[in-house]
Amino acid sequence: MRRILDRYIFREIAWTWLGVTMVLLLILLTNQFARILGDVAKGRLPKEAAIDVIGLSAAQYLTIIIPIGLFLAVMMALGRLYRDSEMPAMMACRVGPWGIYRPLLWLLLPLAGIVAWLSVDLGPRALQTVERIGAEARREADLASIEPGRFTEVGPDDAVVYGERVREDGSMENVFLQRRIADGVVEVVVAKRGEQVESDNPDVRYLVLHDGRRYEGVPGTSQFRVVEFAEHGIPYRLPSLDPGDPVPRAMSFLALMRAGGIEHVAEMQWRIGVPLATVILAILAVPLSRTQPRAGRYGRIAIGLLVFIIYLNMLSAAKAWIEQGTLSPLLGLWWVHGAMLLLAAVILGVQSSIHKRLFR
Repeated sequence: MRRILDRYIFREIAWTWLGVTMVLLLILLTNQFARILGDVAKGRLPKEAAIDVIGLSAAQYLTIIIPIGLFLAVMMALGRLYRDSEMPAMMACRVGPWGIYRPLLWLLLPLAGIVAWLSVDLGPRALQTVERIGAEARREADLASIEPGRFTEVGPDDAVVYGERVREDGSMENVFLQRRIADGVVEVVVAKRGEQVESDNPDVRYLVLHDGRRYEGVPGTSQFRVVEFAEHGIPYRLPSLDPGDPVPRAMSFLALMRAGGIEHVAEMQWRIGVPLATVILAILAVPLSRTQPRAGRYGRIAIGLLVFIIYLNMLSAAKAWIEQGTLSPLLGLWWVHGAMLLLAAVILGVQSSIHKRLFR
């Protein structure tokens, strides 16, 4: 009898979790897909890398989607059992809270392990790969990626280029270029034609302009120099593939441990806290889902979402306080997890009437 009930509860929660997770993931990926298509259309991302970026983004989204999906799935599945009076019937057969948590553990433990892997290892590596793909795309971008009739920034020096038309070979017609040289000096160039030329240095390219005029000086003054030219080459440096000092979100867990700064400690506690929050949310969802028979199936979902939002905001605030030095790293994010775990214990105790027995 117990095995039958365990399989039944597990099946209800598992199928609900799968449906909720797929819907949430589909919503987020649809938004991401639209943004990626826009980047591909503007030449900021190669077409062949679009699917890779979507897959890597899905790996990052799953770190948060799996916990919230499991939390909502437990509340929805158990809410249906309460509504249809199936849960009261199980309780009449001596099925207590442990009788619900036991089949839930079959799903919770593997999912918590997956979330730990995503949070600690795969998520940061996916973020590093996405950043590298973006850097390579910006590096490989040429004048053909400039949209005709629009001002576009080229290179890390924020030079602004405008081309009235772009030919099939990548050259432009009726070119306008503006860049800031140094000490407030601005260079403005207008030319009939422009093209991109490779140089011996792989990190530098030349924008070669033909039949134009160059203005150089300080805006607001009369100190300007005007030069007419038949051909003028302007070098610009390509974005570097070396990320320099990576942000804590993109660092590996071992690198965070070696760094030891307060930002790195906050990031480590956040990554460890994600699988811990998955377990706590699953524990909390069981007492929160308890409703009266024939009540609405989704009556407690709003309360559950409010609890989840408060939990997530408290974690984010505690992480920011650690980074700002307001909160001790020893206390860190652990007090938030402890508070939510205590809340779950209190609700379970009240529903089990333990407080009445203690005070009696």
